[in-house]
Amino acid sequence: MGKGLLIVFTGNGKGKTTAALGMAMRAAGHGLRVCFVQFIKGGWRYGELEAVKRFEGLIDLHVMGKGFTWKSDNIEEDARLAREAWEFACAAIASGVYHTVVLDEFTYLLHYQMLELEPCLRVLADRHPDQHVVITGRYAPQQLIDAADLVTEMQAVKHPLKGGVKAQQGIEF
Repeated sequence: MGKGLLIVFTGNGKGKTTAALGMAMRAAGHGLRVCFVQFIKGGWRYGELEAVKRFEGLIDLHVMGKGFTWKSDNIEEDARLAREAWEFACAAIASGVYHTVVLDEFTYLLHYQMLELEPCLRVLADRHPDQHVVITGRYAPQQLIDAADLVTEMQAVKHPLKGGVKAQQGIEF
């Protein structure tokens, strides 16, 4: 009936994770299982973590990172954690349990060369043909864009931060 899609939400604008969460909730609304892996969100308390709890048994959310990696004091430790998170994501993809697997902020691991691109592309290409994978983050490499079935680039046109408005609960987190 359908084909598993590789979907990429990239660009400098806001909304990449939000779009992926919307897809996860849409799938869960149809009773389909989703694995949502957040690679670098870290220890903040995000509203989506609370919202996803309402989909217990349908959306499995795993916060694997420890924060904003590009500001790290220990890049070797971050790279180790990134590799462990990728191994976890590979197991989720291969498990056959999930209709959709979301790799949130995954492009940063590629951009900062914490993971090699080619082996990642092989895992994505070799997944079950009905399984959807959604990848978010800035700096999506061209090879990933070429491999994807759907790519949306979020473009920042205007943001309240430029006017001095700080991040707000329910909007940014």
